[in-house]
Amino acid sequence: MNSTSSSPLREAEQLPPAGYSGSPVRPIIDPASVRRILVCQLRQIGDVLLATPSLELLHRHFPDAEVHVLTERKCTPMLQGNPAVHTVWAIDKKDLGSLAREVAFYWRVARTGFDVVVDFQQLPRCRWVVAMSRARVRLSYTPAWYNRWLFTHWVRPRDGYAAMAKASVLEPLGVRWNGERPRLYLSDAERDAARILLARLGLAEGQRLITVDPTHRRVTRRWPAAHYGRLLSLAAARDPSLRFMPLFGPGEEDDVRAVIAACDCPEKVLMPDRMLSLREMAACIDQAVLHVGNCSAPCHIAVAVGTPTFVVRGATSGAWSFPAPEHFHMALGLDCQPCNRNECVNPDQLACLVRLTPETVCQAMLDHLAAVSR
Repeated sequence: MNSTSSSPLREAEQLPPAGYSGSPVRPIIDPASVRRILVCQLRQIGDVLLATPSLELLHRHFPDAEVHVLTERKCTPMLQGNPAVHTVWAIDKKDLGSLAREVAFYWRVARTGFDVVVDFQQLPRCRWVVAMSRARVRLSYTPAWYNRWLFTHWVRPRDGYAAMAKASVLEPLGVRWNGERPRLYLSDAERDAARILLARLGLAEGQRLITVDPTHRRVTRRWPAAHYGRLLSLAAARDPSLRFMPLFGPGEEDDVRAVIAACDCPEKVLMPDRMLSLREMAACIDQAVLHVGNCSAPCHIAVAVGTPTFVVRGATSGAWSFPAPEHFHMALGLDCQPCNRNECVNPDQLACLVRLTPETVCQAMLDHLAAVSR
């Protein structure tokens, strides 16, 4: 443990209570002495985006320091072009085919010379790097007792919006979240390519694009495909200017085709002829007037590119929605919500999703669209 700091437990006790709005506690390290910071956020795609406010805050608070990120390769598109990030250390399981190669990679990352290591996940790969780093400050959320030796300081995260809760781990550094949203940085070339793609798919001048994400690997977070199909039909009938672009990832194309099959206006659905890359998807969401879907990575991408969102919630809570009027989440409001379960235990199976009707959702969605139209 850093001899100039107090014990982890005492540092945690010094943090202000939740809801505190005054000055942060005395920082545990002099910002002028920090040259390199490592942030460990391996996955998932949406969670890496939710870490970008923390990266921005660290870059702002430690302007002379390099901010590095350790993440899985599939998540690196979320960090491309981010001015707060100096280096991305990408973990590719295919490249780390043996324990020796894996340990050698973690050693190379850890011995880069970090003054501060922030571990947002405490996964085994993160723990390797933390243990090898010898950083003066090794910071995380409250760990299990058997992991406490890894860290010099830890914090009980605040309750609330997920990106805010993540950023609250940084408070011992003198860093506080102040409404920063996730950010994904697109190039002009990427935006131009998205406009060309959408035009090729049939989006014409005067038509308004809504991107739609009807997929989720967890059934408790996935509004039924038939409901999405009916929603598109109702919305198109109410507003003929609307066009809909369904989004899908690996193995999800059949889910999207089920939505189209349930829709009576397939000519208004702009279906890509292939799965888009994450950044192509982000650039198309950037062109939309609204993003509609389940609680998954695309809704966080929409927030990160500045597109209003309308999220249908089942098992998840409102903590995954950015707290701003342009980002709306709708839930049926059953007593069992939010349960945060991956399997439904309600005798009325998936009632929170099935009983939330397309008619109800359509009216709320169109009202929200009118309120945020740009």
